[in-house]
Amino acid sequence: MDCCYLAWSVELASDRTEAEIRDAFAFVEEGAAIEIRRPTANDALPTPTNNRTLPSAESGTLRVATGKVDKLIDLVGELIIAQSMASQVLTAFQPCDLGRLQETFAEVERYTRELQERLMGVRMLPIGHAFSRFPRLIRDLAAATGKQAALKIEGEETELDKSVVERMADPLTHLVRNAIDHGIESTAERIAAGKPSAGTIGLRARHQGGSVVLEVSDDGQGLDRERILTKARERGLVIEGENPPDDRIFSMIFEPGFSTASTVTDISGRGVGMDVVKRSVESLNGAIGISSEPGRGVTFRIQLPLTLAILDGLLLRVGVQRFVLPLVSIMESIAPRRDQLRRVAGGGEVIVLRGEPLPLVRLSRLLGIDRENDAAAAGLAVIVENRGKRLALVVDELLGQQQVVIKSLETNFRKVEGAAGATILGDGQPALILDIAAIAEMARSCCS
Repeated sequence: MDCCYLAWSVELASDRTEAEIRDAFAFVEEGAAIEIRRPTANDALPTPTNNRTLPSAESGTLRVATGKVDKLIDLVGELIIAQSMASQVLTAFQPCDLGRLQETFAEVERYTRELQERLMGVRMLPIGHAFSRFPRLIRDLAAATGKQAALKIEGEETELDKSVVERMADPLTHLVRNAIDHGIESTAERIAAGKPSAGTIGLRARHQGGSVVLEVSDDGQGLDRERILTKARERGLVIEGENPPDDRIFSMIFEPGFSTASTVTDISGRGVGMDVVKRSVESLNGAIGISSEPGRGVTFRIQLPLTLAILDGLLLRVGVQRFVLPLVSIMESIAPRRDQLRRVAGGGEVIVLRGEPLPLVRLSRLLGIDRENDAAAAGLAVIVENRGKRLALVVDELLGQQQVVIKSLETNFRKVEGAAGATILGDGQPALILDIAAIAEMARSCCS
């Protein structure tokens, strides 16, 4: 079999529509992968050279519009002026100058905040860069399975940090493959069920608060609750007689090696499970959830931070130590009563919240922090979600929500168990950013 390893990257200046341009390549479309997209100001600019392959998706360069650079330069100029004014006031400071000094520092703060926002904007790319591969992919997968499927995209202009967009491409691809292979029914089954012959795969993106929500959905048969529950009982994930709520049952498909497929296919049964998708999302400080209705389809909802450089977190205290908990993982916080606490076999503890027992993790014990009173009722319990499972973290005090700049521990120090990174607080002191998945694993290891 002959193979061609030739690739071309063409920049075309034209006012023609995408359909007209694609028609010009119709004679080679069967034997080639053709991607047509409109460039944006943030596109990585490839530099073709002889005897070299094309640059990878994760390029180390950014193409930045001149206007954005000009605005950054203007802001830096304003910041320098404000800093100079503050220095002048401080040089000959008198008590009567306090009001003027406060005004000057307010200006410095305003320019610094605006500079941060504009710098983050330089790294932003539309999620459409990750979505652009899917029209062709869905056509190929539909042809391979003999099914009919159409793609509906919404919110492709929603912007995310460039590195987040690039690292979400593979998880989204796996979810789309699963939707075609396991979600969408055959044409005959859809017609018999009174559905349109062609299934619909939805890709949606939108801003929500300080994060971005991505949704991958299909209008197929939905998840088989009883089949998942039976498989979970076989694997010991659910004890006999227990009947968990739907959200917990559906989240079990993220367990390593978990599959209800009767046959392995080349499309989605390629040794990459849903647990890999879950880990990929969590590595971006994100969270993933599932909703499903029988006969109506499945929706995977992914919540991601806008950038990996800055984190929206909850500052909390355990003993004399302060930590930052990623806000995206927090569900609620409560002041537990003693009658809500239970001890279980093996020395572990649970807290009963609205009739559901949740593992109780005392951060002071887990992290080896001295604490005067280790009774949970004397503190607070922060309910967090990890891989579809909830657990309660016992802390002493909630100090408030704030944005923090993430610093890599491995680059600047060494890996610390249970920490995803570190930050410097307003008083100049460092604080660890807790890794919920690692904390949950540490808790399981201590109790096992």
